[in-house]
Amino acid sequence: MSKKKNHAELWTIQVDDAADEMNDLLREAATLDEQGNEASSKGLLLQKETMETNNRATQLVQQLSNMRDNIQEISSKMKYYAIQQELSPDEIAQKLSVAEEMLKEIKHRKPFTNQRQLADEEENAAKELLQQVEEFHERYNDTRYLVSDVLEQLSEQDVKLSDLEEALDQALDYVIQTEDINKENRANLQRREKQHEKIKEQIDEVNSILLSATTALAGPQKVNSELSEVIKNVSGFYAEIDGAKKELQEKLANLSLFDDDLVEKAMHHAHNLRRLADELDWNLYGVDTNGLVQRAINASNVYENIASYIEEANKAALLALNTTNRVNDAAVGIDTQIIYHKGKSEELLNRATELQRTADYSNDLTIADTSRHVNGTLARMNALRSQLMRAITKMQSAEPVEARERLEQAKLKTAEAVSATMTVTQATTPMDENVRLWSQNLQEFQHKSAAYDSAVHSAGDAVKKLTEVFPQLLDKLRRVEQKAPANNISSSIQRIRELIAQTRSVASKVQVSMMFGGQSAVEVNPKINVEELKSFTSMSLYIKLQKDNPQLAASPDRFILYLGNKNAKNYIGLAIKNDNLVYIYNLGGQDVEIPLDAKPVSTWPSYFSIIKIERIGRHGKMFLTVPSLSSTAEEKFIKKGEVLGPGSLLNLEPENTVFYVGGVPPDFKLPPSLNLPGFIGCLELATLNDDVISLYNFKHVYNIDTTTSPPCARNKLAFTQSRAVSYFFDGSGYALARNIERRGRFSQVTRFDIEVRTPTDNGLILLMINGSMFFSLEMHNGFLYLRYDFGFSTGPVLLEDSMKKAQINDAKFHEISIIYHNSKKMILVVDRRHIKSVDNERTAMPFTDIYIGGAPAEILHSSISSHLAGSIGFKGCMKGFQFQKKDFNLLEEPGTLGISYGCPEDSLMSRKAYFNGESFIASSQKVSLFTEFEGGFNFRTLQPNGLLFYYSEGSDVLSISMDRGAVVLNASGTKIQSSDRNYDDGKTHFIITSVTPERYELTVDDKKQSKKNPAKDRAGESLDSIKKFYFGGSPLRTQQANFTGCISNAYFTRLDREVEVEDFQQYSEKVQTSLYGCPVESPPVALLHKKGKNSSKAKGNRNKKVGRDKDKISQPSTGLKNLYQEVNMQRDPQCHLPMNPKATEHAYQFGGTANSRQEFDHIPKDFSERAQFSISLKTHSSHGMIFYVSDQKETNFMALFVAHGRLIFMFNAGHQKIRIKSQEKYNDGLWHNVIFIRGKNIGRLIIDGLRVLEEPFGSNANTWQVTEPLYIGGVAPGKAVKNIQINSVYSFSGCLSNLQLNGRSITSASQTFSVTPCFEGPSEAGTYFSSEGGYVVLDESFSLGLKFEVVFEIRPRSSSGILLHGHSVNGEYLNMHMRNGQVTVKLNNGIRDFSTSVTLKQSLCDGRWHRIAVIRDANVVQLDVDSEVNHVVGPLNPKAIDHREPVFIGGVPESLLTSSLTTRNSFIGCIRNFMIDEKPVSFSKAALVSGAVSINTCPAA
Repeated sequence: MSKKKNHAELWTIQVDDAADEMNDLLREAATLDEQGNEASSKGLLLQKETMETNNRATQLVQQLSNMRDNIQEISSKMKYYAIQQELSPDEIAQKLSVAEEMLKEIKHRKPFTNQRQLADEEENAAKELLQQVEEFHERYNDTRYLVSDVLEQLSEQDVKLSDLEEALDQALDYVIQTEDINKENRANLQRREKQHEKIKEQIDEVNSILLSATTALAGPQKVNSELSEVIKNVSGFYAEIDGAKKELQEKLANLSLFDDDLVEKAMHHAHNLRRLADELDWNLYGVDTNGLVQRAINASNVYENIASYIEEANKAALLALNTTNRVNDAAVGIDTQIIYHKGKSEELLNRATELQRTADYSNDLTIADTSRHVNGTLARMNALRSQLMRAITKMQSAEPVEARERLEQAKLKTAEAVSATMTVTQATTPMDENVRLWSQNLQEFQHKSAAYDSAVHSAGDAVKKLTEVFPQLLDKLRRVEQKAPANNISSSIQRIRELIAQTRSVASKVQVSMMFGGQSAVEVNPKINVEELKSFTSMSLYIKLQKDNPQLAASPDRFILYLGNKNAKNYIGLAIKNDNLVYIYNLGGQDVEIPLDAKPVSTWPSYFSIIKIERIGRHGKMFLTVPSLSSTAEEKFIKKGEVLGPGSLLNLEPENTVFYVGGVPPDFKLPPSLNLPGFIGCLELATLNDDVISLYNFKHVYNIDTTTSPPCARNKLAFTQSRAVSYFFDGSGYALARNIERRGRFSQVTRFDIEVRTPTDNGLILLMINGSMFFSLEMHNGFLYLRYDFGFSTGPVLLEDSMKKAQINDAKFHEISIIYHNSKKMILVVDRRHIKSVDNERTAMPFTDIYIGGAPAEILHSSISSHLAGSIGFKGCMKGFQFQKKDFNLLEEPGTLGISYGCPEDSLMSRKAYFNGESFIASSQKVSLFTEFEGGFNFRTLQPNGLLFYYSEGSDVLSISMDRGAVVLNASGTKIQSSDRNYDDGKTHFIITSVTPERYELTVDDKKQSKKNPAKDRAGESLDSIKKFYFGGSPLRTQQANFTGCISNAYFTRLDREVEVEDFQQYSEKVQTSLYGCPVESPPVALLHKKGKNSSKAKGNRNKKVGRDKDKISQPSTGLKNLYQEVNMQRDPQCHLPMNPKATEHAYQFGGTANSRQEFDHIPKDFSERAQFSISLKTHSSHGMIFYVSDQKETNFMALFVAHGRLIFMFNAGHQKIRIKSQEKYNDGLWHNVIFIRGKNIGRLIIDGLRVLEEPFGSNANTWQVTEPLYIGGVAPGKAVKNIQINSVYSFSGCLSNLQLNGRSITSASQTFSVTPCFEGPSEAGTYFSSEGGYVVLDESFSLGLKFEVVFEIRPRSSSGILLHGHSVNGEYLNMHMRNGQVTVKLNNGIRDFSTSVTLKQSLCDGRWHRIAVIRDANVVQLDVDSEVNHVVGPLNPKAIDHREPVFIGGVPESLLTSSLTTRNSFIGCIRNFMIDEKPVSFSKAALVSGAVSINTCPAA
């Protein structure tokens, strides 16, 4: 106790000491605080005194100034009075002396000197203080500037430390794993040593046994050798007979395919076609579009090579004709071969008879066995002889009929080909002469007007004749393509088609004007879809009047252009009337005329001005910009107008639409408002909506004489938007700089610089290749993506802006720099800001050429494609490309193709937005939608429900939404619904909403609905306040789900701006929205579902969103499919993997379930008379159904299937079943083209264009009729069993593409079951749910009751989607979904909703597998995601019943989702190891697999 007391006293003393020290510290702090206050007060006092002194000095200066003014006034008065009063000199001298004395006295007065001294001192002190403050401020600025650098360096060091820590942890794991492996290896070694000893003992025992066995077998071996000699002699005879049989079979095969020589010639000709197509491709590189006529003329090389190609085709056709004539001679030699083999067979028969006679004399058992072999050989020989005789008989009967007919057909086809090529050659012969004249003029061109005029005249003639010959050439190519289905010929023809389309694209970028003389006209070929002109039309062009023309002075009113229907209804036009430029448009009713009276035409300058006309809905607008050649000033004029009637859409018919510029042909009748004489002067087209267009991409020209009327030169730098040297890429062209080291050398520091401006998400910026080595800089989802491989041992290196530091696709210029330092470090810099860097093996850059903005298709689709994020060309503007700080003029590079000069602003606007069901965009502006308002927009969707537009003022809401296919306007509780309910058909529709104090109006595609506006006092509302509105959805909790589809060309009235189309790029909020491209526009990409007899099974979710047309069979498309590639490479910004794995374009994968299939409802009317189907396939499967169609009773049917690896075409002819079977097996995993035809009396199976199998049948009086649906890849359960063997009834396992029925492509299915795109690359176990949407319904043995445990693994490719859903008829449900990476389980147990969620620290969408488990026990639900756990306890339902209801995996039909479930889109990604209550679930045994779901196969990451 005493010790404790002592300790207590000691602690008390220490506490008291600490308290004293604390008090001392407090006192010192108080003292310091007082001193600080005193110093502060002194400083304030000093400042106050300084200010007072400064004020006094200011007052003193003012007083001195006043005194000086008074003295000057006195002096002036003195002079005045001296003059007026005529004072004598003495008086003046006296007055001056007195004044001087007064000044001296004033000057020496003490107060003035003291004040001056004090003022000087205070001034010096103030200057010193100011200098100290400036020094302090300079040090502060220096410190502040260093802070950001220090912070950035600290963050970089922190990242490096984190990486080092992670690497150390990984190394530690490797060490632990290595130790474990070493332990296992030591144990294995010990076991194997013991086993080795046992084996040694056993070997010794076996050796002893073998020695005794060898001794015992010596006798039988001797007997066996003698027996073998006898068998050898007999086998020799058998081998000779068998060899003769093989030789005969080969001859028979040659006999049945006696026209193979012709096929080989055709293949050789196809190789020539491909070679010529490649030459045409390279010659296209010479076409330049920098706006100078002499540069555009280089396109002549293209036409020269087309002429040479036609000549080569003519020679090949003549060669084919000669080959056909030789086929008859070859057939004559077949008889000789048959006679020879017949004699050979008789000789073999005699030898076999002698052998049998010898065998009869022997009684030995071995000889008897040999006799049996001989008897078998004799039987086979007799069968062979009878088969040979049948073949001879068949040949003798078939030769005069079938062979002669096929020879005659071949002769007719080749003669027709010769005739066609001669026609085209005659049309292109003058082109060759123009080309030579053209080249000569260019070589001698020295800026002389004669050579200039001659070159332009030649250009006009060549382009005109090329335009005339294009349709003929395309028609001939189409006919040849139909007659020659071989792969190589078809691909060559398709390549030529693409090159012609590319040539037209180049022609549309020729920035050269045309001179019109009053009788001239050009019919332009606009490459835009007329559907895009319906609600919004924008066009710009350059114009220059020929004012000195006497015709213009006599008749100044002139026609300029017309774009519209041939019947002069629904059009836009431009004219000069009454000295005014007039914009005229008609939307089906009365004309709207907008005269620009602010700038009469007579006051226009004698050089080019630019005109822009625009129409959005019923509102029209015209702009005129007049530049100044002497300065940068521009005059701008604008005039507006609108339709007073109900029309708001420009309804153009594609087949009846014409676009005339400068005039019209004599047989065309213009509407009265435009019926004027032709234009006199020069015109140059610029843009149509977002596309660059040119007069040189024409269909026809009328009275254009470039010799007498050459084009006018235009100063490209006269307009503001053109002064910066930039280049426009439309996604199809590219620039190629060859031998870049001519401007700079690869060195220790290698640098590339370029500036880009684009609104698009994806695009190729730079590409260099050298064999398997490459360097690619791309834009992916708006951010930079750099990947390269210079032959590294570790493979390609990825440098990606994973931190999202620099977004590129904001329609602003960004300066991108790539720096390669010391051949081992790659650095990415954007806008002079370091983004990221990565190290690699020390290797120099092995390249000489660089592609900019894109590359040829053969490069993008080569082996390098697997390393590219996408193969999409860049769309936007580029400038300032430099290598090693050396500039390149891209238009002057010989390899440049399909780019133009300038940067059109219209092409950089984001007038279109795509929403995925989780996205929206928003803006805050001065609007008031409940007073006076009008707005409209286009929309396109395949989903029946979704929120299109949302706006609120307090409790009042104005929304536009889709409800079961109808459009609904909800304005403060007043609902207006469209009369139609089919607006979810995938087509473009236009909505106009109008709010007035009297009525609410909703117009959809010019169909108006309205209701009276209920009286409501809004006087207290502020009309100029800023409000927020949303497109595509809302973050607020609303009754409607967010929209899935496209919204474009939106406009509405605002208080601070005129009516104009909305630029979504300028909106402040953009959530998961793509502002470029619209996947809904690409029908072949989607697997569509449509409501039918089994709509509950077939109905898809929001992702089945592409191209549902009434006519399910469309014409095959041509050209490049950039949009498909863009959609194919979509990526969720939160996900590591792309949304769609790399897949073969327009190919679909079947299998996984027994009834995987596509169903098509449309069967052509002429199908019963002639059924021709073509398809491409690849498979490793030996059995499976490819195609099936029948009537309801399956009496009439037609099928193509695989059996034992062979293709079998089967159909009925009355009660007879016709079966055509291939001899070869085609389950080799390679692509094969198959055509199968059921004609009136013959069936054909053509494989790869080389093997033609035919089977005739008798004509039957009964008509052959089948009914829908048409099955591809498999059949519905229970189908085809009546006619096809059971192994081949099940689904085909493989890929199918290029489906054509009677020559027309099949693009979209009515129903789809377990079909996905045909993915390329490796795969692994799992079930893949594609972005096209789909789901799996488990069989009845699995259900989710009141108590269960579900465990599975996922690897998502999208951050949101439904994982699992179960529901009951009484409204109870269980739903598990992801939303922005968060996993949520939501339940309703009949009492209310309750839920629990888990969010991982790392991303759930990181490209790795994640384990998810959900455990339910009545009202308690636990959710596990990897190592994160959460749970919820809901209300207890005492009346709960354990239902057995269907369980949906990966998605659910829209009709089964309640409004409280905001996540409605399907899961995208892979699921594996699915278990319910510890029992594995096999998806291949599911009750239903609907949509794009691949069972048991998942694309590897």
